[in-house]
Amino acid sequence: MFNLVKTAILMAAITALFMAVGAMIGGQTGMLIALAVAVGMNFFSYWFSADMVLKMYNAQAVDESSAPQLYRMVQELSQRAGLPMPKVYLINEDAPNAFATGRDPEHAAVAATTGILRVLSERELRGVMAHELAHVGHRDILISTISATMAGAISMLANFAAFFGGRDANGRPANPLAGIAVAILAPLAASLIQMAISRAREFEADRGGAEISGDPAALASALDKIHRYAQGIPLGPAEAHPETAQMMIMNPLSAGGLRGLFSTHPATEERVARLLAMAQAAPGAVRR
Repeated sequence: MFNLVKTAILMAAITALFMAVGAMIGGQTGMLIALAVAVGMNFFSYWFSADMVLKMYNAQAVDESSAPQLYRMVQELSQRAGLPMPKVYLINEDAPNAFATGRDPEHAAVAATTGILRVLSERELRGVMAHELAHVGHRDILISTISATMAGAISMLANFAAFFGGRDANGRPANPLAGIAVAILAPLAASLIQMAISRAREFEADRGGAEISGDPAALASALDKIHRYAQGIPLGPAEAHPETAQMMIMNPLSAGGLRGLFSTHPATEERVARLLAMAQAAPGAVRR
């Protein structure tokens, strides 16, 4: 319940930020228009954001005949988790990563890059897929896609305010310097909100994934390996659409500059340490 309330507050904050940028562009009228757009975008995101994100990554649906190992693995883990079988997608990218999306467990999808299939062992990959299914079970996936859509829209509006100016809440022309400040600060604020939404959920998905797979050490090993490989292999679609980075099991963006400072993921070292502590506390955990 606490996480639900926290997420609702954070989503209200990102909507309020969207309205504030709208007010900067068009005063009170702009704020009302921004509110209407935010409501419309949330509605659109609920129904269509999963397909939109999968298209951004050029993800291809696979089945038991085209990707038997991955498909059967997801099928077995879904049964263990008591979840409906999600759609399974492959992304033809060398960078090792994975994500889940969809509006609810009945309409979920999990996607993995071809790179992660090459880098990880079967046991490690199983831990990663269990992590993504934990996101599905916790109903994180809708919040992630909506906040990604809203953050991208805030950045677009902020750039518009910088180039074309705007009006204050009373309808007077805004200071051009204020427009530039909004263009810089609004996307950063949206990133901070995304970060607050995402970090706690990653820890919970690690814990849930370890429970589903019964092998926290395997997920810890997978995270460490993905972290080491991903640093040298860019993920093109994520660089082009950085607002989607929070959906991944590991931050896919280049670590330089503000992107590293405002990472939506907890430190890999802390995630690994928590999982290894789980493994030590559960003698019955799988060790294959």
